[in-house]
Amino acid sequence: MAREKIKIRRIDNITARQVTFSKRRRGLLKKAEELAVLCDADVAVVIFSATGKMFEYSSSSMKELLGKYKLHPNNNVEKVGESLNLQESEELSRMGKELLDKDLELSQLRGEDLHGLTLEELERLETLLEGGLSHVLRTKDEQIANQITSLQQKGFQLMEENNLLKQQMMTLTSSNGKRPWSTAAELDISVTNPDDQVLSTDSVTTHVCSCNGGSPPEDDCSDTALKLA
Repeated sequence: MAREKIKIRRIDNITARQVTFSKRRRGLLKKAEELAVLCDADVAVVIFSATGKMFEYSSSSMKELLGKYKLHPNNNVEKVGESLNLQESEELSRMGKELLDKDLELSQLRGEDLHGLTLEELERLETLLEGGLSHVLRTKDEQIANQITSLQQKGFQLMEENNLLKQQMMTLTSSNGKRPWSTAAELDISVTNPDDQVLSTDSVTTHVCSCNGGSPPEDDCSDTALKLA
């Protein structure tokens, strides 16, 4: 019975992937050893697992095989390295030139190093400065407007709190404002007798008590008048 063909794709299950890696690694190293023995070939195999662990096989010294690989005429490792070094050097040169250009442009925006600029370049620089200044002024006006709005809102809140405190004070005053009138001096009371003579508080008190006692007639008590200032 034919075996089912396995699709060559990444195994999602971690356990199955590790098991498959171990089996295939052993099979690959075994095939490399058979190739070296049967064909008298120099074989070197280097394997790195997903966790970074290294496995290797070499029919002879690994160092000798790597040196032989580097010295082979069809090997392009040195050419690739030289090409990468050249690309890195060109990239560094380009970035250095861009940095110098940006530094010069920044100094010109500050009004420095303007010698040697043409009229068109000066006009372009003026346009850039005017555009930047207008943007700065617009942003400044927006921030000022926001601050004014915030202060107005705080002012309204303080006015509302002040009105609330006034109402609370009026409520407290109205609830505690009725005090007992105990003395005639607080009410500024003047008492006169039938002869329109002003009497003192003590004499009024004595005269009223004598009327209530019953010894003087009632007509005399009715002649007493109270005047409220």
